[in-house]
Amino acid sequence: MTTIAERALPTSDADPFDHDVLEDPLPLHRALRDAGPVVHLTRYDVYAFARYEQVHAALVDWQEFQSAAGVGLSNFRYEKPWRPPSLLLEADPPLHDAPRRVLRAVLGPRALRRLRERWLADAEDLVDGVVTDAVLDSVVDVVPALAQAFPLRVFPDAVGLPAEGRKNLLPYGDHAFNAFGPSNDLVAKGAPRVAELSAWVNAQCAREVLSPAGFGAQIWAAADRGDITPEQAPLVVRSLLTAGVDTTVHGLSAVLYAFATHPDQWRRLRELPHLARVAFDEAVRWESPVQTFFRTATTDVTVGDVVVPEGRKILMFLAAANRDPRHWSDPDAFDLGRDPSGHVGFGMGIHQCVGQHVARLEAEALLTALARRVESIELAGPTRRHHNNTLRAWESIPVRLRVG
Repeated sequence: MTTIAERALPTSDADPFDHDVLEDPLPLHRALRDAGPVVHLTRYDVYAFARYEQVHAALVDWQEFQSAAGVGLSNFRYEKPWRPPSLLLEADPPLHDAPRRVLRAVLGPRALRRLRERWLADAEDLVDGVVTDAVLDSVVDVVPALAQAFPLRVFPDAVGLPAEGRKNLLPYGDHAFNAFGPSNDLVAKGAPRVAELSAWVNAQCAREVLSPAGFGAQIWAAADRGDITPEQAPLVVRSLLTAGVDTTVHGLSAVLYAFATHPDQWRRLRELPHLARVAFDEAVRWESPVQTFFRTATTDVTVGDVVVPEGRKILMFLAAANRDPRHWSDPDAFDLGRDPSGHVGFGMGIHQCVGQHVARLEAEALLTALARRVESIELAGPTRRHHNNTLRAWESIPVRLRVG
């Protein structure tokens, strides 16, 4: 006999990790939102939340929607992860509490005030060079020139990494976020370098490798004080390196693409440069560099008329929630007049991105320097996406920067 709950549960055979969907996920997001508060994705036998209300509720309810079973498709209850789980992203209280408390203090307002002047100067220096090149060569690809270059310049310095090998951060992060999805061609593409990249990243987390003034050394000092254990310290440093670069790169790419396609909003930023952080948050809402994350039901959870059974995986579509017209007015518009606070692009609740204010400072520095020098940003050729199972990313955004 078919139950009411079974009749109420919409299903979809769509593959969220198919290349066509990764290229343009918006049609799937609309279909899932319109289908209902919960949709069963038959291809992977998981439950999907695409509306803002359900995504937000799952993010803040760590008791019923746990992260400790993995925030990817793999279920750590039954499958061994490819690397030791993150003490922040893939842990729940009480194991999650001390590492997050330490990292929140390390990345707190005092640290960002110390970095602010230096990062503003670094951004001015980088933009001066890019603008000079733009005048000489006309077209600049802002993904490598700005969105990648700035985080790779300032963030590893702040962590305390040596200069050698920093280029490994992007492919390592790319594979880590691919691995949250199914074992498809994107995972296979990164597999040959997993051992090499993991070994390099793990080596950078050692106390003796890190400079004494950086975030990494402060994490080890917390272990010396007994705030976390010596075994936890390198894993907390690794969390910074895994999640602190790629996500910011793609967030900066998103805001640069937004301005290249919305000249009126760029003029608005130039007139009101204090909106730089608002612009970054609006771009994170609009593009959602982190598209999806999984949770696992710890008990039978009733969502609307549907019961999500204990132990089952839930795929939260953060990007779909960030454009849900049930929550946002004119959600497909990139608009600096909007208050984007409340978007779930950085997560929500106890697992909300602990480094989000670091990313905002990077964006503020870069956008402020650009707004001071560049009159307009115009697309100058075809753009190209970079496909990732979890991230919404750009490979190339060629633009003309008109100086004024």
